[in-house]
Amino acid sequence: MRVLLQYLGCFSAFLSVGLLIAATWTDCWMVNTDDSLEVSATCRGLWWECVTNAFDGITTCDEYDSIFAEHPVKLVLTRVLLITADLLSGLGFVFLLLGLDCVKFLLDEPGIKNRICFISGLALLTGGIPGFIGSTWYAIEVYVERSTLVLHNVFVGIQYKFGWSCWLGLSGSLGCFLAGAFLTCCGRLLQGELRY
Repeated sequence: MRVLLQYLGCFSAFLSVGLLIAATWTDCWMVNTDDSLEVSATCRGLWWECVTNAFDGITTCDEYDSIFAEHPVKLVLTRVLLITADLLSGLGFVFLLLGLDCVKFLLDEPGIKNRICFISGLALLTGGIPGFIGSTWYAIEVYVERSTLVLHNVFVGIQYKFGWSCWLGLSGSLGCFLAGAFLTCCGRLLQGELRY
C-alpha cells in the first residue's frame, strides 16, 4: 500500500508541477468574450498579450515592456505567486524522486527515504498554496473587473473571462495539494510498515 501511495503521489506531483509551469508561461489567463464579429480572439497572459486572426490563424503577440514596469497589482502578484509555486513544487518533485522506494538511492536507509518523501510532500503542499492563491486572485480580479463594468453599464468594447491558463493554475495547485496529502498524511499512517 505504501508503494502504491508513493506512485500515486509521484504521478499527481508530476502532472501538477507540469500544469503549474504551463500555467505560468502560457498566454491565456484572460480571453476576450465580446468580439461580436468573431474576427479575432484575444488572450492576455502574465507576460504578453496575443491576438489570433480567426480566418488565417496567424497569431501576433505583444510582450509587456518590462518585468519591472508599471503593471496592475493582479499581474505582478500572480507572477510572483506562480513562480514561487513553480519553484517549491518543482523542488518537492525532485525530492520525491529521490525518496521513492524504486529508486536505488539510500537503499539501506528506509527511514531516511520515508523522511525524504515526507519533506517532498510538505514542499508540494507549500507549493500548492501560492499557486492556488495566485490563480484565485487573478480569477477574482477578472470577475470583479467584468462585474463592475456590467454593473455600471459601461461597454468598453472588450470584456474578458477566465482563460485556460487560469484553469491550469488552479488544477495544478489542487493537484499539488493532493500529492502533498498522499505523501504526508497517508505516508505517515503507513510508516509502520517499515518496522516489520
